[in-house]
Amino acid sequence: MQKGQLTRTAIIEQALDSATKVGFEQLSLATLAADTNMSKSGLYAHFKSKEALQHAVLELAVERFAEIVVRPAMRQPRGLPRLQALFDGYLNWLGGTVTKGRCLFMALSQEYRDKPGSIRDLVVQSLKDWHSSIARVAGDTIDEGEFAADLDPRQFAFDMVGIGMSFQQSFKLLGRDDAEAMARRAFAALVERALARNSASRTQA
Repeated sequence: MQKGQLTRTAIIEQALDSATKVGFEQLSLATLAADTNMSKSGLYAHFKSKEALQHAVLELAVERFAEIVVRPAMRQPRGLPRLQALFDGYLNWLGGTVTKGRCLFMALSQEYRDKPGSIRDLVVQSLKDWHSSIARVAGDTIDEGEFAADLDPRQFAFDMVGIGMSFQQSFKLLGRDDAEAMARRAFAALVERALARNSASRTQA
C-alpha cells in the first residue's frame, strides 16, 4: 500500500473512532487534524469535503461490521448455528473492544433520522441490509426445519435488532453489569418461541 493510501486509511480510522464518540455533525476537522498530526489543508488533500470524509467513515464501519458480525456467522452451518453466531457477533459489535460499546449505526440513525441526504441514505441502506441478513438466516432456519414454517423472518429480525438496541442502551448508558446476560436470555426466549416443535402448540392454543 502506498504512503498516500496509508495516510488516507489512518485518517478514516481516526475519524471513525471520533465519530462513534461525538457523531458526524460534531466531527471536527480541526480536531481530526490534530489527532492525526496533519494540517486541515492536508486533510482536504485526501477528502475534498467533510461529507466525503463522512462517506468514507461510514463505508469503513459497514466493512468492519461485516468483518466482525456477518462473515464469521456465514461460515457456520446453515440454520440455528449460523443464527446464534450472528447474534453473538452482534453483541460483540455493540459491546466489544472494537466499538467500546458505541455503535455508529445506532448513533447516526438518531442523528440523521430527519436529515435527508446521501449520508442518511447510506445509513438507511446499511440498516436495511442488516435486517435483511437476519431475516435471510431466519428463513434458512425455517428451511432446515428448525424454525416453525409459519414464522415471519422479518418479525424475527425486528425482534433481534430490538434486543441489540436494548442491550446497547443498558450496557453503555445505564451501566448494567447484567446487560449481556439479559440480552442472551431475551434472544434464547425469541429462538424458543420460533422453534418448529412449538408450532403444534400454537395451533392447538
